[in-house]
Amino acid sequence: MKGPEFVRYVPAVLDALRELGGSGTPAEVRKRIATALALPNAKLEETMSSGGSRFDNQVAWARFYLAKAGMIDSSKRGIWTLTSKGIHTEFSRTEALELFKHIHSQISEPTEPTPRDSRSGAEPVSDNDIFNSAGHREKLMQIIRNISPGGFERLCQRLLREAGFENVTVTGKSGDGGIDGYGLLRVNPFVTFNVMFQCKRYTGKVSASQVRDFRGAFVGRADKGLMLTTGLFTSDAQKEAARDGVTLIELVDGNKLIDLFEQLELGLKPVRSFEVDTDFFRAFESA
Repeated sequence: MKGPEFVRYVPAVLDALRELGGSGTPAEVRKRIATALALPNAKLEETMSSGGSRFDNQVAWARFYLAKAGMIDSSKRGIWTLTSKGIHTEFSRTEALELFKHIHSQISEPTEPTPRDSRSGAEPVSDNDIFNSAGHREKLMQIIRNISPGGFERLCQRLLREAGFENVTVTGKSGDGGIDGYGLLRVNPFVTFNVMFQCKRYTGKVSASQVRDFRGAFVGRADKGLMLTTGLFTSDAQKEAARDGVTLIELVDGNKLIDLFEQLELGLKPVRSFEVDTDFFRAFESA
């Protein structure tokens, strides 16, 4: 069928949000879609030239068009929520393609670039995609990937402090099993966690064996582990991080890393813009 490949995820996004009770984080939605469609690891781990996940990119494009159609709303905290219209709408693949064509035709000067995908008969996907569609995200990722390994460790230290960690220390030592630092996460006045973290300034993928090696380095020394990377984690790495019976490791990939910088407005200056509400002015047209 003609059209961008991401169109296949339009119905899946709605289905996933309904299964989640009407709202969910992007990660929860992607997990539901991957399970429902039985997507293989090779599909989930495919990357774009930007280094971002192609699957994440395509699901984000599906959300973009659903939001334009008034079926999904987004909170300031990045939660995807079905509107009343979205709750009662179901799409076939053909109907999803018609939605894409309709919405796309209405965007005369899109703020996001036109979706492109060589496997759908359109132009090849380039760095001008949803991962980089907002210019500041692309620029920020380029800056982070170009700083030194030590600079990236200090940047992660600052990020963790801004996110609420206390006593964050960068060890700056080699030969410690890849542990780059540690800190204290205070959940509430009664509960705290000692956390050890590792920073990987990658453009590629972090494997399951690297996750296991990191766990082996901090087990018995911390309550939790945290891995931050500018790249991606393989599906096996994600499973290893959450494996039952072992210490949990939280994973922050390149997409989530940029999300955190946006949420904390760290190194970013917010810009205010407006969209004209044409419905407001219709009441005055016949006056």
